[in-house]
Amino acid sequence: MIRKIAVSGMIAALYAALTVALSPLSFGPIQFRVAEALTLLPFFMPEAIPGLFIGCFLSNIAGGFGLIDIVIGSAATLAAAWLTYKMPNIWLAAVPPVVINAIAVGIYLGLITETPVIFSIIYIGISQAVICFGIGIPLCMLLASRTDIFDKDILEKKNLKKWITVNKKSNS
Repeated sequence: MIRKIAVSGMIAALYAALTVALSPLSFGPIQFRVAEALTLLPFFMPEAIPGLFIGCFLSNIAGGFGLIDIVIGSAATLAAAWLTYKMPNIWLAAVPPVVINAIAVGIYLGLITETPVIFSIIYIGISQAVICFGIGIPLCMLLASRTDIFDKDILEKKNLKKWITVNKKSNS
């Protein structure tokens, strides 16, 4: 239990640090929030869910778009993280953060920034897809194949244990 709380805290800190450190890219109607690559972690570890929520919450406090971003943006991350955990494979696991953030964040950022909402949804959706599919999936598969940070029972449940065992043997 202590390990799970610590991991959740580290994920929150990493998400917030990446987002704030890269704030020119992380906020606005056109954004490239690199920390969103971490939104694939719930697929492997449920303790990432509260960590992502807290990290997003803290980041959005610093972001300057106010209460709507803090509340709705963080709630969107929480919903996406929970759905990511429930997905049957890594490719589908990347879909909830893309779709939920594109719609939720795209709508309110479009209204706040007076960007046409449809364009804001498209911009957020494209950036989320690039981050989640282009960085998040490779990052998680690299972590799964080269470390023991993910729970073996979850890997087995997600039908990834065999792949990881084969991959580790090929790296020796």
